[in-house]
Amino acid sequence: RRAAECPCPTAVLAEVIKAFGAPENAQRMEEARDNACNDMGKMLQFLLPVATQIQQDVIKAYGFSSDGEGVLKFARLIKSYESQDPEIASMSGKLKAMFLPPMTLPPHGAGTGGVAAS
Repeated sequence: RRAAECPCPTAVLAEVIKAFGAPENAQRMEEARDNACNDMGKMLQFLLPVATQIQQDVIKAYGFSSDGEGVLKFARLIKSYESQDPEIASMSGKLKAMFLPPMTLPPHGAGTGGVAAS
């Protein structure tokens, strides 16, 4: 497969999402998730490198460099299409959900961040 001049972001995104669903990758992500134990710092330490590697394996076939910079360029490309294309926005959300933990708001009154009570 030859890298296109400007790959169709929908096709690349679909392939990346499919790659995350592959049994060996799903297994790697599951192990990383278990190691992270819902700790955000550990998510970045364990989960992000695995997620990055899975994306790199797919996007390098489309002319992106197979390093962190390639993944960042791909992410920026997708972001630039999200506002114009609801399908890309939806797929991008699905992709992020695969490796970012759902952001839950702390219960009201919990002492986490925000404005300090005076």
